[in-house]
Amino acid sequence: MNSRRKEILNELGLSPQWRIKSGNIENTEQTLPPESNAPNQSQVLDMNWQQLKHEVIHCTACDLCQSRTQTVFGSGDENADWLYVGEGPGAREDAIGEPFVGPAGKLLDNMLTALGLQRDHQVYIANIVKCRPPNNRNPEPIEVKQCQPYLVRQIELIKPKIIVALGKVAAQSLLGCNENISSMRGKLYTYSEIPLIVTYHPAYLLRSLQHKAKTWEDLCFAKATMQLLSE
Repeated sequence: MNSRRKEILNELGLSPQWRIKSGNIENTEQTLPPESNAPNQSQVLDMNWQQLKHEVIHCTACDLCQSRTQTVFGSGDENADWLYVGEGPGAREDAIGEPFVGPAGKLLDNMLTALGLQRDHQVYIANIVKCRPPNNRNPEPIEVKQCQPYLVRQIELIKPKIIVALGKVAAQSLLGCNENISSMRGKLYTYSEIPLIVTYHPAYLLRSLQHKAKTWEDLCFAKATMQLLSE
């Protein structure tokens, strides 16, 4: 993060000072997650977009490849300022090959519109894992670990100005923690010096409408942070 951004955040008390690891909070910035043992990791971290997409399509690094219909790489503006990260594809995403295309996707689109954003302009959407976990269960730690280099490389290629983690699984995976989402909301974290804000997953909001107001607060916090960093 450049000095001007740090100066702005420090002045407003929004300095990204939290680093969560194994449930402990330390007064330091969040670093990239530890290296994964995924096959061809070093090659993955040097790939361009075309190579990375090809690698994901043919990935057999974990057992999720056996039950998927197709991989869900991610979609949107590859030079986006905003990166939204969910946990993994659902049944409709698995069938179509695009992230957030079901009811949760429609809600996410509405959330973007409320912020003056749209899916394919200055926004990129991805998931922690690229294949659907059976029965829409949470991805297992080994599945997250094997898929991790793909998301790391996507973030390096996009160079977003802000990351919004959608739901507990995405937040815990990106931050390397076991905190619950209520304790992570309303705080500014960093991932590889990129501001990161946590909110509820749209699919959860469809089941728990009472949390929509809280999510709007999180999104306003993200927009205010973005505006400060753009000054």
